[in-house]
Formats: sequence, structure tokens, C-alpha cells
Amino acid sequence: MERTDYNRTLALAAIFQAASIVKDLAWRGHCDEHEFEILIGSLFAFDVEAPQDIFRGEANLRTGLERIEVQLKSGGKPPDMEITRYAIGLIFLERKLQARPDMLEALGDGLKAAERQVEYFNMTHESVIARLADVYQESISKLGPRIIVQGEQTHLSNPNVAARIRATLLAGIRAAVLWRQAGGSRWKLLLGRNRLIHEARDLLHRLNN
Repeated sequence: MERTDYNRTLALAAIFQAASIVKDLAWRGHCDEHEFEILIGSLFAFDVEAPQDIFRGEANLRTGLERIEVQLKSGGKPPDMEITRYAIGLIFLERKLQARPDMLEALGDGLKAAERQVEYFNMTHESVIARLADVYQESISKLGPRIIVQGEQTHLSNPNVAARIRATLLAGIRAAVLWRQAGGSRWKLLLGRNRLIHEARDLLHRLNN
């Protein structure tokens, strides 16, 4: 993958979009179904490299692009610390994952098994989401430290909502892989913040015209 601001921005947008969906599910028990389906679909884009293709177009990451502008432009404390905490947690866990080839292999096997289910159900069917949630628990959750999700206990204790949250976090890890492959790093996030904001604004302007 080319290490460009464009690719880094789309990958970061996907991370923020995953974080936003996790928050919506945890506090409201539901989320934007199209955005959810786009993120879940990215888990099965095995033979696609460019973020634009993995997420089926820039427009499908609009929420994430808006989040980049809002969360990074403050220069100080982000306006929504919960979403930022999830995003940073996903980037951190992906880095730890890269040091565990055994877990990477298990993760790949789990996704292949879930892909076989997609042949019989649609991508966001409860059975597929439950399998993806299991993959997350059997791999990413064991890396530590876990991402602690806040929300309404009614929703967090609902097995279907909990599974959707874990599946979304798994998609967030996928986006964090793309972020790293595009040259993203902690320093790029800190020192290259203005370039990411500029790229996100340009993309949003293009989408709105």
C-alpha cells in the first residue's frame, strides 16, 4: 500500500468510525446499519489493498472523516474522549497483535471460518456477527489491556449488542492494520495532525460537492 496522507486519512477515518459505532451500540443499543455493514465487510476484503476499495468508496467513511476533523482539530483535549480512547486503544492493540504471529494465524483462521458462514447468511446476520465476536474474544481480548466499553448496562448485557460491539472492535483492528501499512504511527497522529485534518476536509468537501 502507498504510504500517502490520503490512505492514512481513510484508514484513520475507519478507526474513528468503528469507535463511533461502538459508542452508539453501547449507549443506544443500535447504530447506522449501513456504516456497520461497511465495517463488517472490510473484514472479508482479503484480496483488496487500497482503503478506498476495502470500504467501497470514500463516501462510506464520511462519519469517520468528520470525526477526524472534530477530534483532532482542538489541539488539546478532544471533545469526545470516549471515542478517542477507543481509537487509540485499537491502534495500540494492533501493534501488540503484530508481535504475535500465532495469534495472527488464529485470527486469520477465524475470519476464514466466518467467511464460510457468509455464503449461507448475509454479512450482518446474527450468526456471522456472533462468530466474529468469538474471534475477537479468542484473539484480541487476550492481548490486553482490554478496551473497556462504557454504556447503558441494558445494552451491554444484551448478547446481540455485545456481539456487535466486539465485531465492530475487530473491524477497528482491521482499520488499524491499514493505518500502520499506510505509514501511520503514534508520531504521525501527533505531529502530522494538521495534514490529516487538511486531507479529511478536502475529502469531505469533495463528497459534499
